[in-house]
Amino acid sequence: MNLFRLFSLFILIGLFSACSSTPEKNDADNLGALSVPDANTQGLSELDRLDGSQLTEILPYEDNYGVQGPAAEPGEPLSVRVFYFDFDSSQVRPADYEAINAHADYLISNPDSRISLEGHTDSLGSREYNIALGEQRAKSVAKMMRLRGVADRQIQTVSYGEEKPVAFGNAEYALSQNRRVEIIYLR
Repeated sequence: MNLFRLFSLFILIGLFSACSSTPEKNDADNLGALSVPDANTQGLSELDRLDGSQLTEILPYEDNYGVQGPAAEPGEPLSVRVFYFDFDSSQVRPADYEAINAHADYLISNPDSRISLEGHTDSLGSREYNIALGEQRAKSVAKMMRLRGVADRQIQTVSYGEEKPVAFGNAEYALSQNRRVEIIYLR
């Protein structure tokens, strides 16, 4: 009887150790079937998962320099300070025309106000390419404002390329959040 118990104990130990094994390198192909949390959203609150247009409706805007800029209620065109671009494009989206025109009108009626248009890109492409693309994006917004009548001295453009991401990772959501131009009101 003792031999039977000892044999049963070995079988149970073998079963438990087989259940707790980790996949070997050869099993890497099978890991795709596992349910793994998305690394780009893991640990983010619901507010962090919202896109930029929703954030402007929820959060008050204060730029990097601490200058509030024009007062605007959430949802009004002046409350939008970030404009997003398609992949490999510096063309302003038609949906952003109203907000860009509202900022241009504000600058025209406040000739002492100045802005910096900061161009950004995702991490795809070389550093040099991304600096050039970020510059083109900032210049596209500046051109729209100048055509509306904003003085050259009120607008400066700068490109950060991929150097100042707001979202990390290579998921499309993160990449799309980094393809942007930000309006920063200066002192």
